[in-house]
Amino acid sequence: MTTTSAISRSLRTYYAPGRAATLDAFHTRFLGPGDLAFDIGAHVGDRAASFRRLGARVVALEPQPRLHRVLRRLARGDAGVTLVAALAGAEAGEAVLRLNTANPTVATASEAFIAAADGAGGWEGQVWDTALTLPVTTIDALAAQHGWPDFAKIDVEGYEAAVLAGLSRPIRALSFEFTTIQRDVAGACLARLSALGYRAFNACLGESMAFALPDAVDANAMGAWISALPHAANSGDVYASLEPARLAGQTARRAP
Repeated sequence: MTTTSAISRSLRTYYAPGRAATLDAFHTRFLGPGDLAFDIGAHVGDRAASFRRLGARVVALEPQPRLHRVLRRLARGDAGVTLVAALAGAEAGEAVLRLNTANPTVATASEAFIAAADGAGGWEGQVWDTALTLPVTTIDALAAQHGWPDFAKIDVEGYEAAVLAGLSRPIRALSFEFTTIQRDVAGACLARLSALGYRAFNACLGESMAFALPDAVDANAMGAWISALPHAANSGDVYASLEPARLAGQTARRAP
């Protein structure tokens, strides 16, 4: 199982001094009091904590057992947080989650992700050494139980396209992680989101929480931008919204 030292490292990284203010300033464009957010792949809950500081209710999915216990402790007594010990995917059922016990941020249900990381620059030494069979739900099923979200963050290490396959109609805004070792997954996600009606996209590199493009672009331009990134860019998050103003520039804030 995930080691205590690895969890401690994640907590230090994602709750570093000053990070909360950066997260909150960025997320105000998407969420406010009374809204509902889904945090899919919650890890140690830094994004969920930001959503709560903005007054949104949160449904947080984290299938890794030890991380789920950490989230329970962090959210103790907060009725605005609902924790779900499951993966999200294309349909309800079960899936095998592969754990990297030394680096819990890269747990994945995608064998293709592990294959892509093998031998890739920047991924040296990563070992997925434990496997757990765990329940899978869908965004649609979560929405049927908890309400339709205003924003969803999806960070599931190569399983993003499967998660979006479990979404049947668009959310006001959402994000999904991409990596330069699996640009094809980003392409599949963009195609799915285009089919759902999204026409506006932007992206952040790494954990910058700053849009890389001055204005929203369409799916083709977003895909071309990801394709042109150097391998060393490694990862980031694509944001899609039905309201392009939410994705424009760093001075933009939550749309009325």
